Amino acid sequence: MLPLPSRHRSLTLLATVVITQVLLLAVQIRREHQVRLIRVWAVAMITPIQRGGAWAIDGVRTGWSNYISLRQAHRENQELSAELERLKMANNQLESRAAEADRLAILLGFHQAHPDVPMVAARVIGASADTVSRTIYINRGEKHGLRRNMAVITPEGVVGKIIEVFANNAQVLLLTDKEAGVGALLAGSRTQSPVGGTGEPLLLMKYVSNDEPVPIGERVLTSGQDRIFPKDLPVGTVVEIKPGTPFKVVRIKPAAHLERLEEVLVLLTLQEMEPKKEAEQAGARGLAKASGTSR
Repeated sequence: MLPLPSRHRSLTLLATVVITQVLLLAVQIRREHQVRLIRVWAVAMITPIQRGGAWAIDGVRTGWSNYISLRQAHRENQELSAELERLKMANNQLESRAAEADRLAILLGFHQAHPDVPMVAARVIGASADTVSRTIYINRGEKHGLRRNMAVITPEGVVGKIIEVFANNAQVLLLTDKEAGVGALLAGSRTQSPVGGTGEPLLLMKYVSNDEPVPIGERVLTSGQDRIFPKDLPVGTVVEIKPGTPFKVVRIKPAAHLERLEEVLVLLTLQEMEPKKEAEQAGARGLAKASGTSR
């Protein structure tokens, strides 16, 4: 190490002495409230460091708390979302069961309105995968008394007929199939003409003369002439009429909801059924009579 020049040594010594004197004076001098100056300086130097440290610690603490709260909120949000999905599923199941109960109640009411007509209720369990064929499968078969060519209906109207029967299920040809048909008549004029499927949602009434008046909205009923469907069951409603050669083109909207069948009734006999309105009126008359008797 190189020795310092004598002049530099003297300046260093002088600076050391001055700093020492200032520190001693700071220790001896008292400010307001008897606080020594050296302490004031120390506090002034340390305070910014303390503030910075406190700010950093508060920031870390706040950030950590926010992080923990965010994770907690995220977890709670996931739990609430899962609970909401569960409740939605349960609600859908309840709505489905309520709709099924309504449909079964309608079937039961229809059955009770025609107690003399033997029929079997069945559930639709499948449909044909062929886009050309319009068929469904039901969960009733030979063991339940079903045979080929038996009529299949709903309380709204004609569905089709059974074409294949197995031990515990059967295949039904829907009225909209190109190979399907039913003997029918116009409710107003009682003009008889067969109705067949076209492979589309609408049915076609065949062999109607161009001179025959057919109003839009006319109800079409079964005629009973096909020896499959009893007389006067609802087939559909006339929705379109066009002149044709040599016959009119009469399109009919099916009375039964053939696109969304879930339960059906299979008629085990050709016995004619009392029209629905008359059955309801008879039931109402019976109820009123019973009410009057009770009084």
